[in-house]
Amino acid sequence: MTMAVQIWWISLSVIAVLNIAAWMVSAKLLASSHENFFFAVKHRQRRWMLWLSAAYVAGCAFRSFLPRIDLERVCLVQTGLSNMMVGRSVATVAELCFIAQCALLLHEAGSSKDNKFVVMVSLLLIPIIVVAEISSWYAILSTNYFGHVVENSIWTFSAVLLLMSLYMLWPHSTRPQRHFLVAMMAFAIGYILFMTSVDVPMYWARWSADQTAGAVYLSVMQGVMDASRACVVDFGWDVWRQEIPWMTLYFTVAVWVSISLTHVPGWINGAPRK
Repeated sequence: MTMAVQIWWISLSVIAVLNIAAWMVSAKLLASSHENFFFAVKHRQRRWMLWLSAAYVAGCAFRSFLPRIDLERVCLVQTGLSNMMVGRSVATVAELCFIAQCALLLHEAGSSKDNKFVVMVSLLLIPIIVVAEISSWYAILSTNYFGHVVENSIWTFSAVLLLMSLYMLWPHSTRPQRHFLVAMMAFAIGYILFMTSVDVPMYWARWSADQTAGAVYLSVMQGVMDASRACVVDFGWDVWRQEIPWMTLYFTVAVWVSISLTHVPGWINGAPRK
């Protein structure tokens, strides 16, 4: 079964390279479409989206090449970049960039349609995810799975807000915009179902098992020292089998969504449709 983990890791790494290539194609497409943008502000927003996507694609590629399981301090390759502090820092930046993409698009659409709820959600998304990131850091430093329960519950809640916003934009959207809305709503629904049926219950079960076993958690300083040490290399299937589903979806589907967000139809009033 260790061979299965190796094959998964190699596949993830190959996809990461292809994702980087896809981002480069995305950048070229955006550059070539400059003359099609009637409003310079729209093109500036899409450039922001492109570079936010670059950070997310790069962060996911890094984590694909160097997979790790944070609380267990387990990884697949031993390098100076494989410790949990580095990995979590990369993940934090990438995830904030991804949610910033969503916030920018919602703000553009909500402002264009004068939808106060959508605008409010666009302003709330980043602060909400900052709380999620703090919860994740707490989990990693303390080794308390409850932090991951809170983190992933917050991400699920943000997806619900996103889904509601997309639904509210539907009646006032053009056909190209509705194609985008359908795709994003499908993504949001799939994400919510996965998080509520797989991810959050997994961390809840681990936290409950720790509580039953009387686990003793680390202080912040102890956690910083522990998370800064070299990780333990382990290719065991039992170690990775619960991590593989969410990592695979995270480093593939979510990356594709991030890349595609740069090219969604514009909501700026009067702008020609792409």
